[in-house]
Amino acid sequence: MITVHHLRIGRSIFTVWLLEELGADYELQVYLRDPSTFRAPPELKSIHPLGKSPVIEDNGQIIAESGAITSYLLEKFDGQHVMHPDRTDLKTWATFTQWLHYPEGSVFLPLLIKMLLLRNSQPHAALDAFSNAEIKLHLDYISQQLSDKPFILGEHFSGADIGITYVVSLAKRIGVLNDYPILLSYLEKNIARPAFKRAIERAVE
Repeated sequence: MITVHHLRIGRSIFTVWLLEELGADYELQVYLRDPSTFRAPPELKSIHPLGKSPVIEDNGQIIAESGAITSYLLEKFDGQHVMHPDRTDLKTWATFTQWLHYPEGSVFLPLLIKMLLLRNSQPHAALDAFSNAEIKLHLDYISQQLSDKPFILGEHFSGADIGITYVVSLAKRIGVLNDYPILLSYLEKNIARPAFKRAIERAVE
């Protein structure tokens, strides 16, 4: 059975969501953030040297990194290719893979910088200008991709929508989504999915 090392208030809830979408059996090992530093507890380092979440464990194998975890779970549980394309259609698979890794590879950093700046009372003009410009670039790009389709790849929800939903939700959390009605609608639609609701209920038990 899959074990998800789940850090409360973090992106590992999106791994739990994916498992719910896949109908896979799993168990949660829950960790709480340090209330003073908001960092992960040291116990996570006994699972993976980086001490970060999400991390999953399957038959003794430890897998970290959100994109790698998503790929692994889709390969293991989505044999009918409901949530990811078959590699025999290389063009479609390449597009899917691009969107699968795009959230962590490109979007997350400027959102993280913005979040840290909002927590810090000391202004930093250069970082603020950089994060604002990058956030606009990426939110415009995602909004354009979704302008004529309900999900990031078209008519059907896929594993790539998990990560896109994560960064869009982070953008809303730090207050930069108000000018993006398409993204707000996309976010609300995805978090209304039964599997997401089940993930939230289970992860906060």
